[in-house]
Amino acid sequence: MQKRILSVALLMALSGCAVAQKKGSQPKATPATERLQALQARQQLEQASLAGNLKLRNIGPTMMSGRITDIEVSPQDPTIFYAAYASGGLWKTTNNGQSFEPLFDEQAVMTIGDIAVDWNNNETIWIGTGESNSSRSSYSGVGVYKSTDGGKTWQHMGLDDTHHIGRIIVHPTDPNTVWVAALGHLYSPNKERGIYKTTDGGKTWKKTLYVDDNTGAIDLQVDPKNPDNVYAAFWHRERRAWNFVEGGKSSGIHKSTDGGNTWTDISTSGSGFPDNENVGRIGLSLFPGNPNILYALVDNYDRRPAEKKDDQPEMLDNDLFKGMTAEEFLKLDDKSLNAFLDQNRFPKEYTAKSIKAQVKSGELKPAALYDYLTDPTAERYATEVKGAEVYRTDDGGKTWKKTHDSFINDMYSSYGYYFGVVRVAPHNPDKIYILGVPLLTSDDGGKTFRNIEGDNVHSDHQALWVSPDKPGYLINGNDGGINISYDDGKTWFYANNPAVGQFYSIEVDMAKPYNVYGGLQDNGTWVGPSNYKYSLDWTSRGKYPYERIGGGDGMMVQVDWRDNNIVYYGSQYGNYTRLNKATGERTFIKPTHNLGETPLRFNWESPIHLSRHNQDILYFGSNKFHRSMKKGEDMETLSGDLTNGGRKGDVGYGTLTSIDESPLRFGLLYTGSDDGVIQHSKDGGYTWTRVSDKLPQNLWVSTVVASAHKQDRVYTSLNGYRYDDFTPYLYVSEDNGKKWERIGTNLPMEAINVVKEDPKNPNLLYVGTDHGLYFSLDKGKTFMAMSNGMPAVAVHDLKVHPRENDLVVATHGRSIFVANVEHLQSLTPEVLNQPLHMYAIKPMNYNSGWGEKRYTWGEVSKPELTIPFYTSAAGTTTIRIKTEKGEVVQELQDQSERGLNYVTYDLSVDADKAKAYEAELNSKKKDDEEAAKVAPAKDGVIYLQPGKYMIEVTTASGATKTQELVIKAPERRSRS
Repeated sequence: MQKRILSVALLMALSGCAVAQKKGSQPKATPATERLQALQARQQLEQASLAGNLKLRNIGPTMMSGRITDIEVSPQDPTIFYAAYASGGLWKTTNNGQSFEPLFDEQAVMTIGDIAVDWNNNETIWIGTGESNSSRSSYSGVGVYKSTDGGKTWQHMGLDDTHHIGRIIVHPTDPNTVWVAALGHLYSPNKERGIYKTTDGGKTWKKTLYVDDNTGAIDLQVDPKNPDNVYAAFWHRERRAWNFVEGGKSSGIHKSTDGGNTWTDISTSGSGFPDNENVGRIGLSLFPGNPNILYALVDNYDRRPAEKKDDQPEMLDNDLFKGMTAEEFLKLDDKSLNAFLDQNRFPKEYTAKSIKAQVKSGELKPAALYDYLTDPTAERYATEVKGAEVYRTDDGGKTWKKTHDSFINDMYSSYGYYFGVVRVAPHNPDKIYILGVPLLTSDDGGKTFRNIEGDNVHSDHQALWVSPDKPGYLINGNDGGINISYDDGKTWFYANNPAVGQFYSIEVDMAKPYNVYGGLQDNGTWVGPSNYKYSLDWTSRGKYPYERIGGGDGMMVQVDWRDNNIVYYGSQYGNYTRLNKATGERTFIKPTHNLGETPLRFNWESPIHLSRHNQDILYFGSNKFHRSMKKGEDMETLSGDLTNGGRKGDVGYGTLTSIDESPLRFGLLYTGSDDGVIQHSKDGGYTWTRVSDKLPQNLWVSTVVASAHKQDRVYTSLNGYRYDDFTPYLYVSEDNGKKWERIGTNLPMEAINVVKEDPKNPNLLYVGTDHGLYFSLDKGKTFMAMSNGMPAVAVHDLKVHPRENDLVVATHGRSIFVANVEHLQSLTPEVLNQPLHMYAIKPMNYNSGWGEKRYTWGEVSKPELTIPFYTSAAGTTTIRIKTEKGEVVQELQDQSERGLNYVTYDLSVDADKAKAYEAELNSKKKDDEEAAKVAPAKDGVIYLQPGKYMIEVTTASGATKTQELVIKAPERRSRS
């Protein structure tokens, strides 16, 4: 019965039968069973893929690393530790971070909230999937995994619908007892959150503490001396695409004295702990020497009292203009009005004189100044939040006291949801560390703090290990990877070898070799060579092959292909820059609104697009469409609001997310928004038509793509991630969006981040989802997986290089991958219908050093030739290498798969064929030429001599094709 249920559910996932919601309705969260079955669907698409042998190679970068969520260090040997990345999987080092091995690449998800290692039990590893930082790209998990063989194999242990896990703790003496703090869904309420406990190694779980559908467990501490004492931190949070409620009265700390079976709230108002609607995320740290001492780091959303400002009568306040009459406005002092305009960064063309003239003529009302600065959809607050606060109990939670009198400024601001870790040093109850934007330490129990962040340490700190044996020995995990210090933060060194960059976008130029550009989460914008191979050789040369060209959170990039020097890059919320790489000149680019209009709304990743018809033209999206005819210098607003108008909240919403222009027709444009609106313009952006009303509503338009093969064809992908809806919404229209057809119905239940059309094969599409890369050879009717060499990581952007035929893949967790897709592009219906198709083989240069060592201590030099072919059926394939006269000199066997195959040949000659081969070589010699001798090289192998050969491939069905192989002789100087 169980198998029948599974097969039906799997069929549903493969057929893409999720029902599209009606207009105005909210998308539903995807059931956990469907997400787990998506793994099987993905594996089936891998097994059926025609590109299973097409290798993706990682081209880095590694320097900037990516966000860490946890570090677990061996108590016996601290040079051995595990590092969990937010979206890059689990890695292990056995040499203090000099190198790492990935251990968690092929499961249903790669995102990790927390890990626990039972070092006394064969290093049994527990993984709680789903990052607990409630950020824009905090991917959700599918529960708990366990490995009992060092990460070679994994077993899913349940808690499927917890989505985000804050903490896992293994009982100090009983390996079968484990506690889990489950935070629950990020974008929707659910009951699968709270504290879970198992006493049978994860076979069964009991939820022992539950608060409500929006309050989950974010942290846990277990008393090492008495494991019956357990502390749990709960956090109320409600994130939506347009708003984030970051705290609530149900946030707080609970204690159990019976091993987590029953609980008591120890953070009530009488305890001294904050107990109101503004309590946000809470981190805990127990002092092992005296477990009655517990620290709590609290994100307090209470507002700070208004600061007393110096009396400055000449300074105007924005709210004054809201109800001001024209007569009152005209009486204002010009000096004060100009100071107000400067302070609020009004464009230079607006002066007291010019505005007064417009008010006097009736063209403007004074309220226009208020409107200019006030977004009606944005929440407004008079003062800052209190932010990070540290509390301490010395009596096991009976009473709490805030450790400091003043505010801990510049620690959290309003981003406490992204942090929340506090650590007390195991050797000193008054030595603590708190992690936020900076890394702070206190030597006096939290009364005062100092920053120990080094010059080479990334900000935004997420994890910290404090040595129990050596004071000041720290391993820090942050948004830029791992740093290690032996002197309490005076000096740090990097341990950033894994390629775990979290890219949002990708672009290429036309240099030779071409360069790859990309924007990363919290790590700016970087550019590097497409032929990069990981090496530490750069450290001796002093220049890393990749270069950072922009800061902040890196966003979209565009490159002017005419000279490859003009680059447009940006950071969050529409702050873009034009860079001239040759001169270093930088020009800030951002559209502005006019006086009398409300502020523009910009997406976190505001879209830009450089017209390939005229690369002086730059398109830019806020909630409106903007165009510059002069490389961004004269941004002109051409449209009204192209979204649904925004929603009240503290997150920018009702913004454009995607812009594309038809490669076939200048001025045929498309936009997509974060609230599900797609519009098109046929006149360069002056007039727009809404074309998304028949599509599922309220979803994020992750891409809209104009076809390079048919003028009226357009593709779009919709993303329900911000509703915890992971349905793969993919559509095509053949008439500019009047009618839409759903495609990709066999894709797994994985949210789609990007769809791209191949520039050469009109049938070939590429799709990047939260868990991998897929391609279609029939315009999206069916898809197959492309995963050879790349783990099941989120793919955020794709680009096919038009000259080199390389597919460049921007992942959010494993940096950048590249695969040459020339052979994939060739798989037209005509080729697919053939039993066998062979591809041309590039000539090779002969080297007399084949089979020898360049140095006595070096490796033997060996040639390598790749023989590519397509076969329509799997089976044993025979490859024969023949001379010009048809003499077989080598024969290879390959267990070929249906699809593309790549057989490696070392240019060797079968020893039994050597004499016949030598005879043929000599039959071509002139009488005065020295006879050829075929003899083994120093490695004992006979290699082919310069000349022409034929490679014959025969499939199991008997189909045979040949291709010429040319081995070029070394060029020699003329002796005349």
